[in-house]
Amino acid sequence: MLRTMTATPTPRRVPSATLDQTLATAIERYRARHPASARQLDIAAEVLPGGNTRSVLFQTPFPLVMVRGAGCRLWDADGHEFIDALGEFTAGLYGHSPAPIREAIVAALDGGLGLSSHTYREVELARELVRRFPSMQLLRFTNSGTEANLLALATAVAHTGRRKVLVFDGAYHGGVLSFGGAAGAVNVPHDWLLAPYNDLEAAAAHVQRDGDQIAAILVEPMLGAGGCIPGTPAFLQGLRRLADTSGALLVFDEVMSSRLAMGGRQSQLGITPDLTTLGKYFGGGLSFGAFGGKRELMQRYDPRRADALGHAGTFNNNVLSMAAGLAGLQQLWTPTAVEQLNTRGERLRERCNALFRQHAVALQGTGLGSLMTLHATDRPLRSASDLAGSDPRIKDLLYFALLDRGVYMARRGMVALSLPFGDAEADRFVAALDDALAEHGSVLPASS
Repeated sequence: MLRTMTATPTPRRVPSATLDQTLATAIERYRARHPASARQLDIAAEVLPGGNTRSVLFQTPFPLVMVRGAGCRLWDADGHEFIDALGEFTAGLYGHSPAPIREAIVAALDGGLGLSSHTYREVELARELVRRFPSMQLLRFTNSGTEANLLALATAVAHTGRRKVLVFDGAYHGGVLSFGGAAGAVNVPHDWLLAPYNDLEAAAAHVQRDGDQIAAILVEPMLGAGGCIPGTPAFLQGLRRLADTSGALLVFDEVMSSRLAMGGRQSQLGITPDLTTLGKYFGGGLSFGAFGGKRELMQRYDPRRADALGHAGTFNNNVLSMAAGLAGLQQLWTPTAVEQLNTRGERLRERCNALFRQHAVALQGTGLGSLMTLHATDRPLRSASDLAGSDPRIKDLLYFALLDRGVYMARRGMVALSLPFGDAEADRFVAALDDALAEHGSVLPASS
């Protein structure tokens, strides 16, 4: 049975060996409870490297295999039910197969899949996005947020004739545009300039030295995969000024942060980027990406021009993504839904942080709206470097403890709410966290 919130325990320090033993026990319990997932990894490894085709989903000793989803519930191969607190890493905003999206997909199937032509739906979806994001005066569709960012940078290079791109430590702009840890080994070979996130002075130093060579300043208004660390208004507004003074294009990657308001984080801050990139949930749960911006920039893709830039992609306007995306925006992602979901996320994060204070553990949840990451430190977090020294075993133990209590989130601590994730699910999440802290608090780092 889940415990209710208790009185604040006395802060404590424990030997790391105790944490190792507790984590080892949690992992062995995980092995015992999920044999079907373990077997499936062995089968998958016969045809996929390490049994994996999407790196973020792999974990030791083996990843879970999910077989079904409904609303904000998931069921794994061993029959365990979970509340889905991960929401497909923000792409599953609508939950699993809501009726309006299901109906739109069926209707699209009835009309044929590959029509080898322009369609009505792509225009309707583009018009809906332009209405919500006025900075995107014209846009083009892609198949993912990764592609959208690649095309935005290509646009900036073609427009400016420059090669350098200013990016920020801890940022993730796609599978070949990653700036945290070893993942950058497969990055595309732009001439990168790397600055700390939320450090306007460092960014300005790059612009002062290389401003006439910088094609784009590419930034997430909130680090997503990098830990749900919000960019300060002063930092993001300062980047707008640096772009203006240097002639670089300011590119807002709103693949994740777009869900924070009807017009994305840019509308909350009153900042107009030159280019915006979108992805994730805008495809209604199917593959999707888009990039767009100022008319004079995007008109370069007008195929009626003799000097038009090329942009191919067999599935850019595929009828399923267009249909599902349009149904989601018009029927589900309404102004009321936006406000309610983000308010629920803010309250959940506040409740989690209250629990960490109550149990006197050095953990915290950061983020905005319906996005949150739980961190194994209580230090103020402004950039990825502030996470240095935090113990990854803490997140591992918390992940396995919550999983054991029927809560599925990212092992790295990320939480992304979906529309079906209501007050009852939030209560269950908090109760599970409270119970996990009560059981394992003695091996967690004490708050300072």
